[in-house]
Amino acid sequence: MSDIHLSPSGPPETILPPDPAALVEALAAAGEDRDAIAAAVIGHPRNSLAWAALGAVGRDPLERYAAYRVGYHRGLDSLRANGWRGSGYVRWRHESNRGVLACFEGLLESAREIGERDEVERMDLFLHQLDPDWDRRGRS
Repeated sequence: MSDIHLSPSGPPETILPPDPAALVEALAAAGEDRDAIAAAVIGHPRNSLAWAALGAVGRDPLERYAAYRVGYHRGLDSLRANGWRGSGYVRWRHESNRGVLACFEGLLESAREIGERDEVERMDLFLHQLDPDWDRRGRS
């Protein structure tokens, strides 16, 4: 179960449990090898970090969009299973939240690539609601 931090000064914050070590190791070993990443996804189909890695090596905008879309839904499932109830913070600064947030960001970017403006606007707002520091999180 994740940590849910209640604060009198704002919404609760969800921190997901760490990703499975076997997945992290498999993705590190895979590098950018799409087939090796796909094999890691097959071993961990409910994990957003796996789908984010697959989305990152997608061959075209639609393949990236599809992987990130699956990761988005798996991420929402994971957040809900760990106490998130549709509002509250899910911040990038917690490494265990990064797979989910990477899928959300990947969905935004791939939606932009295919011209799905409503999705871009929705995901941009959602990311800023989850992490008010989204633009300043230090990602390159």
